[in-house]
Amino acid sequence: MAEAMTHVTPSLADGRLVLRPWRDTDVAELHAAVQESVASVGRWLPWCRADYDLDRARAWTRHCHETWRTGTQFAFAVRDVASDELLGGCGLNQINPLHRSANLGYWIRASRHGQGLAAAATRLVARFGFAELGLIRIEIVTLPDNHASRRVAEKSGAVFEAMARQRLWAWDRAHDAAVYALIPADLAQPAAAQNAATSS
Repeated sequence: MAEAMTHVTPSLADGRLVLRPWRDTDVAELHAAVQESVASVGRWLPWCRADYDLDRARAWTRHCHETWRTGTQFAFAVRDVASDELLGGCGLNQINPLHRSANLGYWIRASRHGQGLAAAATRLVARFGFAELGLIRIEIVTLPDNHASRRVAEKSGAVFEAMARQRLWAWDRAHDAAVYALIPADLAQPAAAQNAATSS
């Protein structure tokens, strides 16, 4: 499934965003984006914290190179087409080749929140997963009170399926989580229409 993509470098774009694999040249910008986002993104993602330094950023880009090579994770830097500013990250992990499924995660730097960027990036990455990796299901799993992340899932067209008990492990303890999912058909219609249909 994922093996076919391990030796290519795709670029995903929608006219506003461009997503590409992380590079070593992103390290300084990644560090700066994380530092400005500790109070917001860090509330929900344990890795986004005040001691995230250049070494951690460099380790992340190297990790992404390796996991792309092995086909175990496909992580993208999200950049602004017009300014080339690093906006955040979005990618697929926890890939299950047997069931052709994966988890999708995303984050956007604090200064660019509220602009619909995460939902747009999510749809681009989901299309990549379905079309290029042959996935049939992509999950988005978030803490129940992370309302911003849940709105992103809904705006991307993902369908809420369950409140799963002890689904996430973070900050040294188990947490219940809201589970959303995308299947290929969900991207064939506008996200608003999809969520209206499932909530009626």
